[in-house]
Amino acid sequence: MPRQLLIYLDKALAGTLTQISPREYEFAYDKEYCSEGNMPISPTMPLTTEVYRSSYLFPFFANLLPEGANRRTICRHLHIDERDYFSLLASFSGKDFIGNISVVAP
Repeated sequence: MPRQLLIYLDKALAGTLTQISPREYEFAYDKEYCSEGNMPISPTMPLTTEVYRSSYLFPFFANLLPEGANRRTICRHLHIDERDYFSLLASFSGKDFIGNISVVAP
């Protein structure tokens, strides 16, 4: 069953990140967000009404995650596989990231 996270930029709903399977991801900008001429979440993911698809978690989202010992500690504490980037990203739902991105479980 697909898993989703809502992605906010500066408290505006920017889009939805979906994990369809462990090797299938999609990101779709919110139509209203696009129509208002907002900033893209990343230069590598320009605003578009097309759905971005990937066989791995998009680098923009993977780069939001902790690395090394911090990742291991968090994953052990939350009982998450260190290679399950989507679950790790979801564990930060409602918490602050560096910058203006927020992730919220629907």
